[in-house]
Amino acid sequence: MSIDFRSDTVTQPTEEMRESMIHAPVGDDVYGEDPTVRELEALACELTGMPAAVFASSGTQTNLIALLAHCGRGDEYIVGADAHTFKYEGGGAAALGGIQPQTIPVADDGTLPLDLVRAAVKDRTDPHFAKSKVFTIENTHSGRALPMQYLSDARALADEQQLILHMDGARVFNAVVAHGVSLKQICAPLHSISICLSKGLSAPVGSVLCGDKDFIQSARRWRKVTGGGMRQAGVIAAPAMIALRDMPARLHIDHQNAARLKKELTDCPNLNVRETAHPTNMVWIDLPRADGEALSTYASEHGVTLSASADLARLVTHRHISEQDVVQAAKVIKQFFS
Repeated sequence: MSIDFRSDTVTQPTEEMRESMIHAPVGDDVYGEDPTVRELEALACELTGMPAAVFASSGTQTNLIALLAHCGRGDEYIVGADAHTFKYEGGGAAALGGIQPQTIPVADDGTLPLDLVRAAVKDRTDPHFAKSKVFTIENTHSGRALPMQYLSDARALADEQQLILHMDGARVFNAVVAHGVSLKQICAPLHSISICLSKGLSAPVGSVLCGDKDFIQSARRWRKVTGGGMRQAGVIAAPAMIALRDMPARLHIDHQNAARLKKELTDCPNLNVRETAHPTNMVWIDLPRADGEALSTYASEHGVTLSASADLARLVTHRHISEQDVVQAAKVIKQFFS
């Protein structure tokens, strides 16, 4: 079996998760009657410190319904040029909501420079412009946990410019572990957050969106409009609840394995292993001579699956990657470049 470093989305549900799906109490969630979904949403509120939550099928959907709930047609959201919400979610906000993205270059630490954000805010009295409405940040960004002070500074800017601060927190628990803080501390400056449960947390499907009650009521309607109204959804909410409740406690292992992989590759000639502030479970490697495709092919032939473009490779550690797997992957990569 190949050692799969492509993403932490490849994680399989645990046996406890599979068992929970069989025995989950269920009801019609569109009517708000699924007890397992309601328990999951209550847990999300408890952990984030936010008043309300809604369960949806994916992080793409929770980000989409957040933007639809926060914005109207002709509004805009300010977002990183490399952010998942802008680059990898099918243009949903523009296609379905008439919401314009205003992109900002992402800094080396994963933040959006606040002076650039401020400069991007449009004059709301001028009919030529889309109305700046939402400031979206991503945590973690490409495996980098955003600095804690930045979150407070971002909220101060949002208040100053009358913006809503939304976080795509697909891997926010990796940031929790990297900083040694609580999820509530990360969420305190935010108006809303989307949290994916099917990446490193190993749920088979699902994300939660959290915010105030009026916002979540609107988001719940947009979930229905976008085809996300689910009936006896407790069968997927049960493993999602285990993911949210129990799985963050083991993420430090993934971070340790990523650090070990970096260390194993540092003495490999012709490679630049990127160093980042507040690293988590991703290792980025600059490749010489546009070797990405050849490296991917060679690694696959030697039992390692990874993601690589022409000149860049990303390796992601997760629950199914052991320390021995890390050593083997480093060996294969070194053999290729030797």
